[in-house]
Amino acid sequence: MEGYCCIKVVEEEFDKIGIQCKTLELGRVEIREALTPEKFQMIDTALRNVGLEILTDNKTLLIEKVKKIIYELVYLSDELPKQNFSEVISQKVNRNYTYVSSLFSGTMGVKIEKYIIIRKIDRVKELLVYDNLSLSEIAYLLKYSSVAHLSNQFKKVTGMTPASYRQLRNHSTGKSELSTII
Repeated sequence: MEGYCCIKVVEEEFDKIGIQCKTLELGRVEIREALTPEKFQMIDTALRNVGLEILTDNKTLLIEKVKKIIYELVYLSDELPKQNFSEVISQKVNRNYTYVSSLFSGTMGVKIEKYIIIRKIDRVKELLVYDNLSLSEIAYLLKYSSVAHLSNQFKKVTGMTPASYRQLRNHSTGKSELSTII
């Protein structure tokens, strides 16, 4: 599960089938009852119909755990860690980072570092459109060394500058530059 909207979808699908969740969080569901093969199949089918799948392979579970850690660090933390992402990931999954990194890039087709950059730029996009933060504030919040570093990375990933993106998004959502300033 990539976001919290997925939790709601999973909860609704489990309710339709009549299965009570003990805990439901990003990437993990614990149910109150033992599953029969028939109920497991019902859950699997329901989740596949909404674009989700049940993960049972340990390597795939590890990859999802890494993605969840990155999501939480970039989207939910008030402040990104002062230490390297690699150290945080290694500690949280209790595995050697070299192994985790190799598994991640082999499975996802992108290195963890690039995946983090993509998630950070996605976060920057959200902050540019939905918050009235300056680029300096966003750079500080996401631990960029400078506004120039953030802008360069943003342009590499999106093909446009943060200012152009904000202006384009504000224009497409009907906001004027004046309403953004006020």
